[in-house]
Amino acid sequence: MKIIFIGDVVGSPGRDAVREILPRLKKKEKIDFIIANAENSAGGTGITSRVANDLFNSGCDVLTSGDHIWRRFEVIEVLNSDKRLLRPLNLPETSPGAGYNIYTTDTGTRIAVVSLLGQVFIEAQTSSPFIVMRDLLPKIKPESDIIIVDIHAEATSEKVALGWFIDGQVSAVLGTHTHVQTADEKILPKGTAYITDVGMAGPFDSVIGRNKEKIIEKFITGMPIRFELGTEDVRMQGVILEIDEKTGKAISIKRLNESL
Repeated sequence: MKIIFIGDVVGSPGRDAVREILPRLKKKEKIDFIIANAENSAGGTGITSRVANDLFNSGCDVLTSGDHIWRRFEVIEVLNSDKRLLRPLNLPETSPGAGYNIYTTDTGTRIAVVSLLGQVFIEAQTSSPFIVMRDLLPKIKPESDIIIVDIHAEATSEKVALGWFIDGQVSAVLGTHTHVQTADEKILPKGTAYITDVGMAGPFDSVIGRNKEKIIEKFITGMPIRFELGTEDVRMQGVILEIDEKTGKAISIKRLNESL
């Protein structure tokens, strides 16, 4: 089975990239299932119902998120009504929505998708993603053929450690959040695909999606400013996974970097 995971979708430029690039890539690569991190997809921060539907209509099957999940209040209604949108599992249990779900494809393959939030350098009320996964896996492994984990985290070490911690128990551990694609994709010894960060869908003539002049001004003056999105050099980054649905082990992981 072939799965695309798209990096943080940043605002309308990122959505434009997904809308234009994904359909032809899906056809070319014979993709079976598509996941995207959408926590920055509405104006560069947060998610709305309209934006989520835009991404679903563009071909995404599941949307994960991260520390900006609550930036748009209306996301609560989406989380409570649409199981295709996930908030981080290790937020408080009383939070709206779900942090994982199991989706069945047309061919009957059961794919569990888990959205996690890191703790290092992240300002959010979370429990340990390690403990959460340790407790979740015995529950979902008997019900799933494939398990994909999005670890939305700042610290490389935290992502790497989680990959080693659940190697062989999940199909892939994929890092998001920094918007910078790393070149360390690999299959870990026990069969789990890993990459520290899958990158970004959005404008690359920017500072991680934001207007570069505004960001530079902020660094120089130290004064609060209103960030704006970049507009040029729009690309869609992510990874293509090939997974043996009989064993749940990864066969390959390949980076994507497609220009609009």
